[in-house]
Amino acid sequence: MRSASSVSALGGPVPCLIGGEWRKTGARLEVIDPYSEASVSQVAVATPDDVRDAVRAAVAAKPAAAVAGHLRADLLRRVRALVLERSEAIAQSITRETGKPLKDTRAELKRSAETLGFCAEEAIRIEGQHVPLDGSELGAGKLALLLRFPVGVVGAVVPFNAPFNMACHKIGPAIAAGNAVVFKAPPEAPTCIQMLAQAFVDAGAAPGVLNLVHGRADVGEALVRDERVDFISFTGSTRAGLSVKAAAGLRRVTLELGGLGPNIVHADADAAKAAPMCALNGTRLAGQSCVSVQNLFVHQDRLTAFMDPFLQTMKALRLGDPMSPDTDVGPLINRAAAERVEAWVEEARAAGAKVLCGGRRKDAFYEPTALTDVTPDMKVVCQEIFGPVIVVRPYSDLGEVIDWINRSGFGLNCGLFSDSTRTVMRVIRELRCGGIIVNGTSTFRPDQTPYGGVGKSGVGREGPARAVRDMTEERLVVFNY
Repeated sequence: MRSASSVSALGGPVPCLIGGEWRKTGARLEVIDPYSEASVSQVAVATPDDVRDAVRAAVAAKPAAAVAGHLRADLLRRVRALVLERSEAIAQSITRETGKPLKDTRAELKRSAETLGFCAEEAIRIEGQHVPLDGSELGAGKLALLLRFPVGVVGAVVPFNAPFNMACHKIGPAIAAGNAVVFKAPPEAPTCIQMLAQAFVDAGAAPGVLNLVHGRADVGEALVRDERVDFISFTGSTRAGLSVKAAAGLRRVTLELGGLGPNIVHADADAAKAAPMCALNGTRLAGQSCVSVQNLFVHQDRLTAFMDPFLQTMKALRLGDPMSPDTDVGPLINRAAAERVEAWVEEARAAGAKVLCGGRRKDAFYEPTALTDVTPDMKVVCQEIFGPVIVVRPYSDLGEVIDWINRSGFGLNCGLFSDSTRTVMRVIRELRCGGIIVNGTSTFRPDQTPYGGVGKSGVGREGPARAVRDMTEERLVVFNY
């Protein structure tokens, strides 16, 4: 197994990690800086044989992964310490490869360390259950225990938009639960994932406990289809999630998929507080988040008070070099993504939508944009835009807003601004979604909480405690005396 220094000294493409060995295959992918549009690195693409070898290594490492809980916790704590020690280098690698502003990648690294810390705590909290049997004549005098064991091998796939923390949310709980892992890194951001894998190697993870493969969707598909993978944790688009679920068969999955970013500013809301929050959280990461503010419902009675500070905040956002501390909004992941956002906005404009601010593209940048006068069939409304575009939709009937969100089929997070307990409780009861953020936006996600959606937004929940539970399987043991 190569050390951190020897891997760095080798140069060349970002390698795969298979069975404790760094492996560089023949095929290469260029990683493009979205800001400069220049190549910043190469990544070694895993072949089908590489994927099979990675799964084989994980299967062989299952006994090493299922060590005592305190040892798993200690490993995760050591990884956390190394991540903190190397956080600036990791943050800069994310910014170079994804265009995410450096101040945001630094925040991501801080959250990632917290995620690993939560996972370490969960490694020593895996509990069973006593099942009372004396409620029936058949069970009287017998003892039953429900115990939890690792599922075995976890396969995980994440996208580019928060690559390091999402990787921690997949790998951390899997290791905490006593599983071996095969992780498929996003091709747009491979370096930070290699640095996370290196931290596990340097922290003393046994060979094969964590395996890393690189490539495009076909590599992820090969991983998901390998029936030796016992559990699949996937974050990505709804379309890809449906394919993962179909390929998984009877194996269990967690799918964190897309959303339409619904946020409601009701008649009794503090508009001055809500406006800048909605503007910032619809444009942060250039809107490339499944919980980014997109469909913004503002009550007619608060529209005037809301729009001035909202547009003022939108227009003040600074686009530029993501390495600069002054930059608020960086480029999208590539020019093609920005061109798609541009096309959707122009399509809406041609159909009668009004552009309140922004609405222009340059290279991979797209200006923070607010639209109104939209119709429900416009792509900017009914599909996840994944760009810095917010659709302002005035309303007078809260019931109609709830009905629209429920009928959309998506149900991730919803932000609700209201000072009325009655209004809040109504939305909690009637809205079908994974989470409701009261007096905050849909983007709010503390890393220790259960997180996920319903319908087209996914299956299952992430968050260390819930993920650890899901990555174990129950076994009933009955003692006859």
